[in-house]
Amino acid sequence: MSFKLGILDQSPIFPGSSAVDALKQTVNLAQKAEEWGYTRFWVSEHHHMEQVAGSSPEVLISYLLSKTTSIRVGSGGVMLQHYSPYKVAENFHVLSTLAPGRVDLGIGKAPGGFPLSTKALQFGTLNDGKDFGERASLLQKIIENSIDDVHLLSGIQATPIPPEKPETFLLGASSDSAQLAANLGMDFVFARFINSDDTKLYEASSAYRSKYPEGRFIVSVAVVAAPTQQKAEELASEHKLFKVHLQSGRTLTVQSREQAESFEKQAGEAYEIEEQTASVIAGTPGYVNGILKELQKVFQVDEFILHTPLRREAERVQSFQLLSPLLLGEETNI
Repeated sequence: MSFKLGILDQSPIFPGSSAVDALKQTVNLAQKAEEWGYTRFWVSEHHHMEQVAGSSPEVLISYLLSKTTSIRVGSGGVMLQHYSPYKVAENFHVLSTLAPGRVDLGIGKAPGGFPLSTKALQFGTLNDGKDFGERASLLQKIIENSIDDVHLLSGIQATPIPPEKPETFLLGASSDSAQLAANLGMDFVFARFINSDDTKLYEASSAYRSKYPEGRFIVSVAVVAAPTQQKAEELASEHKLFKVHLQSGRTLTVQSREQAESFEKQAGEAYEIEEQTASVIAGTPGYVNGILKELQKVFQVDEFILHTPLRREAERVQSFQLLSPLLLGEETNI
């Protein structure tokens, strides 16, 4: 059994470069991903962060669709706690009307930023970020045009109605998120690059498959490929994760010490920062492919979304090229 491969790109701003450079690199990588046989190309949503340029996935998706011809383009993901489900549905219906059959709508529960940007995004609203399940359910019903007759929004439509609906995905890193996706009838993406505890991955896979066996179970993994095993491992060793443990009991995982310290300043409470070695699948293309096949077998994975957290542009692009589905002989959807 083969699996499909996609790419998650966070539009990183590499040392010595600018946001303009980062977004140009995202466009170039999307075009290369299409050429190399990847199924999906997703962009992320991060706010008020100096190291990434992708703060508005809907806008970026629109541009990427115009610069590619066949690869599916989507969000990994829209941080739904900040937004009206109706407006999100409208945005993705417009995108799906512009490029029928090529749009993915991935939604996430995280804030996509730190306390100040969350406050700014929710400024002037009554939102407290605690009704994600209700928002996700309403979004799905609007897209499916299946709102109950007794609902306050009965009869509403997110126009234009596209010839093909966007495919919907829930992103998460727990069995609770997997269960929610199953209940909503959404495909689920487990963020293993954030939570590399394979016990949690197994729990999520089991919860999802038992409730919604016809859904797609996708895993987003951190990978680094290089011509030699030694080089890949050297590159991967540069990537660290930082856990911020706040006095209130909250914990946040970020990808740099600068981000951790920025979060602490905005949170305004005592904290501790714990540096961790990130779990990255690193090696030659054959080695990485073997690990993915093993994960697929154990956890019943339908697709993988590759996240390559290198701060070196050339090596990052090379990693994606080496793992090209056309080179690996994996099934594609283009």
